[in-house]
Amino acid sequence: MPNNKRIVFAINSLAGGGAERVLTTLLGGSAPWRNRYDIHLALLDDEERAYQVPDWVQVHQLDAGHKLLPSLTQLRGLLGRLQPDATLSFLTRANVANAWAMAGRGKPWLISERVNTSAHLGSNVSAHAARAMVRFAYPRAAHVIAVSEGVVDDLADNFGVRRARMSAIANPVDHDAIVRLAAEEPAFVPAGPYIVAAGRLVPNKNFALLLRAYARADLSERLLILGEGPERTALATLAASLGIADRIDMPGFIANPYALLARARAYAMPSNAEGFPNGLVEAMACGVPVVATNCASGPSEILARSPRHAINAGIDVEAGALVPTDDVNAFAAALRRVLSEPRRTACGAAARARSLDYGVERAATNYWDRIEAALAAPPAPAPSLNDNVRLRQGVTS
Repeated sequence: MPNNKRIVFAINSLAGGGAERVLTTLLGGSAPWRNRYDIHLALLDDEERAYQVPDWVQVHQLDAGHKLLPSLTQLRGLLGRLQPDATLSFLTRANVANAWAMAGRGKPWLISERVNTSAHLGSNVSAHAARAMVRFAYPRAAHVIAVSEGVVDDLADNFGVRRARMSAIANPVDHDAIVRLAAEEPAFVPAGPYIVAAGRLVPNKNFALLLRAYARADLSERLLILGEGPERTALATLAASLGIADRIDMPGFIANPYALLARARAYAMPSNAEGFPNGLVEAMACGVPVVATNCASGPSEILARSPRHAINAGIDVEAGALVPTDDVNAFAAALRRVLSEPRRTACGAAARARSLDYGVERAATNYWDRIEAALAAPPAPAPSLNDNVRLRQGVTS
């Protein structure tokens, strides 16, 4: 349709991950806008795709190899050919590449920040360049969509993004798809009733805390941890040292986690930091009670409808429990409370009810409202190509 405006979404890849799943869910919920816009998707890295997009989305595969400089140059080349009317990117490297690629084009570009940026980038020497790029690029976006109010606060306080240019839109949960997938036979069957946790095996997810809390709680249920990552060996070693290795299952990445989530007795989220905890809400959509840390950002907004700073200690909530970060005793005690009946059944029902606030239609409408507002307004100031030195540093995710 030649008169349609062209919108390009960009992300690192569609390999397994929460942001990737959210983007494909949003695209799937964008059907009402397909007759008004030509919708494109740019993938920076050539990786096997864990998620599919609608066939009416035009996909452009790049091959940046997880590196920033090829991401900058390849995305700029692609957008030079496509001449989009607006762009929207997901994940830090794609966001920085979007800023570079849209520089000087006079068109609005938006970014979606999926993580608590300060926690994600860290504070070591190698993180300084990445932080500098975020401070340079993000304030120049036409709009920044954060996944939680905690992420908005972090970007405003630490990266110079004006609050007037930001909004928080919670990640969508495709309840219909979850119900359908939950009814399938699970790809892995634990040897008995189990608690489930899910996420990349990296330090910020703090599965070490979960192992220690699980050992201290002395539960009859097994512990199932879904996901893959560099911490696998260290976690297996820790489980052995705690004497619980024979009660821990770590089957790696599972394409359909919902079949396992729906059959779990509880969901555990021990993270030190989140942008928006997709797995938490998806477990709630399966009717599973939850125990989560009150980390930045998102869990307190989901479970207690309150900002993180308003909760100073662990609390019981309708859907389960919210506990301080890195507190083994509190997490263990919360697991025991939530697993006891009749509390477990009541929490599961409350979790399902709360998850309905995170529907696909609402999220898709909110995203497209921001895109259309940006199209109707003068574009935000874009980085100059003369600033390329500051954009050629080491953001890789």
